[in-house]
Amino acid sequence: MAGEESAAGAGRVEPPPYWPLLLVGAAVVPGALLYLVGRWGDAPAVQAWRTVCLAVTVQALPFLLLGTALSGAINAFVPERVFRRMLPRHPALAVPVAGVAGVVLPGCECASVPVASSLIGRGVPPAAAFAFLLSAPAINPVVLTATAIAFPGNPAMVLARLLASLATAVAMGWLWLRFGRAEWLRPAVRHTGHRDGGNRWDEFRAGFQHDFLHAGGFLVVGAMAAATFNVTVPRSVLDTFAGSAWLSVLFLAGLAVLLAVCSEADAFLAASLTGFPPVARLAFMVVGPMVDLKLIALQAGTFGRPFAVRFSAATVVVAVACSALIGGGLL
Repeated sequence: MAGEESAAGAGRVEPPPYWPLLLVGAAVVPGALLYLVGRWGDAPAVQAWRTVCLAVTVQALPFLLLGTALSGAINAFVPERVFRRMLPRHPALAVPVAGVAGVVLPGCECASVPVASSLIGRGVPPAAAFAFLLSAPAINPVVLTATAIAFPGNPAMVLARLLASLATAVAMGWLWLRFGRAEWLRPAVRHTGHRDGGNRWDEFRAGFQHDFLHAGGFLVVGAMAAATFNVTVPRSVLDTFAGSAWLSVLFLAGLAVLLAVCSEADAFLAASLTGFPPVARLAFMVVGPMVDLKLIALQAGTFGRPFAVRFSAATVVVAVACSALIGGGLL
């Protein structure tokens, strides 16, 4: 009996001597943390951050959904030979054709990334796919119509946006054709194309699910970064750069990258920046649909960080130059 009692005692774990403090802590600490987080979350800056982050995400999500659906449909239903027939054989000629084709996709930059990735997987030259990636969110009918509404009685602004955006897209396609390297471009591993004997609807569903979940996470990261900038930078900083023509162009170009406004809505924000010259506001509308925080995150997740860093930096330079040249002549 004594041996059994000693064995049972050896198997029983004694509570620590300070267990009452642990019990009180377990009851009090979580509630205190929730209370503090709730009070902190009621601060105006945090509320503004939540609003901007949610607005950017909700604004871009339908177009990301459209883009991933198009990507899955292209992947499963469109034969590769279709792209060979639509685009010129020479890549240098395929780039402007793909750039002009961007007018057919009524979406924002979030939609163009998965579509461009799918096009590359279907045999389209990367230079042509990247020209489409840049032009689609900038020259589609929805964006141009929104620009005309935001700038009533100013058709020159609509024309300048169309020409500057298309020139940037084509120039970037040609630059990639000349200087781009295969090791910079590392697309995510995914099934591309229809497999013999496979169900096309299953392939569509698998491609759509992969692209949407993969790109959606990077969209949220970019939206959080854009919200942080909106909250932390005071409004007075905007007025500091409005007086200089060149500084205003550079500042609004950088602001477009950081604000990450959807291309369907950026014209209204540009129209509200009345203290800045027209060329600077044009640069805001040309750079924004091509390079912003959420788009950089999407490109990094889809094509790899080496590509996203180089391509985004070069696109900003080309977009600013095209905006200054074309805007200076038309505006």
